[in-house]
Amino acid sequence: MPVGASPKREREFKQLEKEFKQEGRYPGREEEVAARIVNKQRAQAGETQKEPGRKRDGNRPGGKSADAAAARDLPIAGYQHLTVAQIRDKLDGLSAAQLHHLRDYEAAHKKRKGVLQALGA
Repeated sequence: MPVGASPKREREFKQLEKEFKQEGRYPGREEEVAARIVNKQRAQAGETQKEPGRKRDGNRPGGKSADAAAARDLPIAGYQHLTVAQIRDKLDGLSAAQLHHLRDYEAAHKKRKGVLQALGA
């Protein structure tokens, strides 16, 4: 694991590596695959730093940082990590504009039928 990984991520890495070895998955590449999975999770959670001199898609419209910014502007905190049932429970009390904003976000990203139906799409 890279320097700076949290103890939680280190445990996840070791657990994945152990599971892959026990299951016989990715023979000879267990460590690499486990590290890739954990590093992807770290990046998605914003736990990594941008490498100097490396460009990311975030500078383009619709790139990764544009998606992250859109998710931060949603009226429900942590929306992108919630289940359909959890989202339905949080819809009461939102304004029509907020519901419309959520509907647009959902239609552009996960496209979950249950959420779109709950939002009236």
